[in-house]
Amino acid sequence: MTIPGFDQHRVPVADGVTLNAAVGGSGSPIVLLHGFPQTHLMWRHVAADLAADHTVICPDLRGYGASDKPAETSPSVYSKRTMAADVVALAGALGHERFALAGHDRGALVAFRAGLDHPAAVTHLACLDVLPTLDMWDAMRGTTAAVGFHLYLMAQPPGLPEQLIGASADAFFGYFLDLWTNDPAAIPAEVRAAYLDACRAAVPSIVADCRASAGIDVEHDRADLAAGNRLRMPVTVLQQDWGAALGFDAAALWRAWAPDLRHGTVTCGHFMAEEAPAEIAGALRDLMSR
Repeated sequence: MTIPGFDQHRVPVADGVTLNAAVGGSGSPIVLLHGFPQTHLMWRHVAADLAADHTVICPDLRGYGASDKPAETSPSVYSKRTMAADVVALAGALGHERFALAGHDRGALVAFRAGLDHPAAVTHLACLDVLPTLDMWDAMRGTTAAVGFHLYLMAQPPGLPEQLIGASADAFFGYFLDLWTNDPAAIPAEVRAAYLDACRAAVPSIVADCRASAGIDVEHDRADLAAGNRLRMPVTVLQQDWGAALGFDAAALWRAWAPDLRHGTVTCGHFMAEEAPAEIAGALRDLMSR
């Protein structure tokens, strides 16, 4: 499945890796990055809305969907730095040296890293329902860590996580699609099936992506924090109001990274681009007008 009315592209980006991307519309470019456990299809409503006045690029991240899945899963292969470089190369290959960038969940971590590493390319940045990697691990302590049990599982050394998840992939990934959705109708049966098909074929790379977040991605964040590197572009962060429930101030954590920040909460489930697409599209247009 892909986004109706969008063209499909296969674009080489780096080290023999090719990304699958849906591209539609015309106007100033915006790249939309999906999260876990999804594909570019999660942006179908928002992308169709934005395509009225923007060129919209929706890739599958490396290791996900129809994009390549390198078998080598050493930390750097699936680091957010590497995945961010993929996105910049993809946009450049499609003719866009500068672009707005929005990501959800895992895609938001890639977008965050792209904003830090490639400030000349990323004009505006939006991150949906996530904390920066370093802050995420710091926030998940004690009983609050239970909400991220899957992250701790996939952070384990290679072998056990892949075996456990691979043995019951539909149950594992389907659990999160159900748990994190307030409105089940927002992810129809055929879309849910497409997500599960994609995840079933990508267990090692999805695990490698999450494992990198517990190691090399934290190292990169710590280095930037120590060096005073911050997001220089206008930034919008939209989240569920889960920070207060878990005992931390999400807006304050984000403000430490993004001086030009607009932080808001959205009343819906985790998959907000599917549950509240008009609100998300409006927030992205507002961001790009800044």
